[in-house]
Amino acid sequence: MDAFAALADPVRRALLLTLATGPARVVDLAAAHPISRPAVSKHLRLLTEAGLTAVEDRGRERHYALNRSGLAPVSGLLHELCPTPPFPETALDGLDLEVRRTVRARPPSRPDLQQEDTA
Repeated sequence: MDAFAALADPVRRALLLTLATGPARVVDLAAAHPISRPAVSKHLRLLTEAGLTAVEDRGRERHYALNRSGLAPVSGLLHELCPTPPFPETALDGLDLEVRRTVRARPPSRPDLQQEDTA
């Protein structure tokens, strides 16, 4: 299974969000979902096959952790779909400052020097 197929299921996405906060045991992950522990284990197995999680056996318990490198294909696609602007966001900060200086430096307009509108 690839990362995109693994992310298609809302339960698997929720499991990944939980694992993003740190490693967790299967029993703890199952307690947070209204599905059985075997169903959660199956979702975790698919996430591991997709390279999105890593599993470590500690005695009789299995601990799962998020494998962030497995998200590279998804991240790459998102980067292609939403490219960064051709200039950094801070580049416009200087323009904003210059506009503010220009407005402050401009002398106030005098109505007696303006032409009257003859309509």
